[in-house]
Amino acid sequence: MKRLLIATIVVLIVGFTAFGAGQTEAVSDDGITIGMTVPGLQFPFFVTMQEEALAYADELGIELLTHDSQNQSSVQMAAVENFIAQKVDGILISPMTTDSLVPAIEAAVKAGIPVATVDRKANTDEVLVHVGADNVEGGRAAARFIIEQLGGKGTVIELEGTPGASAALDRKAGFDEIINDSDVKIIVSQTADFSRSKGQTVMENLMQAYPEFDAVFGANDEMIIGAIEAMQSAGMDPAMKVTIGFDATTDAFSYMKEGKLDATIDQFPGRQASRALDVLVNFIKTGEKPAEAVEYINPLPVTE
Repeated sequence: MKRLLIATIVVLIVGFTAFGAGQTEAVSDDGITIGMTVPGLQFPFFVTMQEEALAYADELGIELLTHDSQNQSSVQMAAVENFIAQKVDGILISPMTTDSLVPAIEAAVKAGIPVATVDRKANTDEVLVHVGADNVEGGRAAARFIIEQLGGKGTVIELEGTPGASAALDRKAGFDEIINDSDVKIIVSQTADFSRSKGQTVMENLMQAYPEFDAVFGANDEMIIGAIEAMQSAGMDPAMKVTIGFDATTDAFSYMKEGKLDATIDQFPGRQASRALDVLVNFIKTGEKPAEAVEYINPLPVTE
């Protein structure tokens, strides 16, 4: 199959900018500075998002300060507080969980700094815009893929993301909705915190308790790759199972080429961040709010 590149938001992204885990500074033609913080650069998805956001910020002629939250809400909270103290013009954040960053986000808005969320939502109405993939639909797409590959019957192991993260909640909701309306059965669903190492450990334990299964869904590529490693370590050929991840990372495509992974869900992280930057910059310049407070990209399975 050809890689499906279908999105409801189209943003031109050009070039590549190298970056460090701390803050990155660039020349700003408009004198606009935006702070950006992501959950953690140990996740390839957020590496791609940050790289493409930096490239697009350079194209826009704005200064983008980036921050790695190291998968800790407290670290991300401190980053937002630091951005407020620096009096940045705007903040772009992919919050660790729906609730953990709400106080910091609302403090920023109270200080007159607009905030946009990307990929993961925050449980507050103070956000200027949320731009992300429709994670519920992405979960549905993953379920439909498994059902089709299994011929409508079979069993599946589900690996969930970080508890409380909107992406984890939404992907599970969409996946469970479609699977539960089919003759495919979820025999177990357990969190692996979006982590490759935890995905491997969890899968090793689950295979002992549930040795008979037909498919595995990982709510991100890191977890499904960990699950595949666990299968291989146990002497099981992952090609004999239906496997699908989420995020369309470089490693996922490598595993697909090797025949170890069947598919992944592409949700275009760079386009999400670029669109959010467009909204923030326009608001900073004109005071104009976006027509919609939530904008979604439609994620779909890719197989090569």
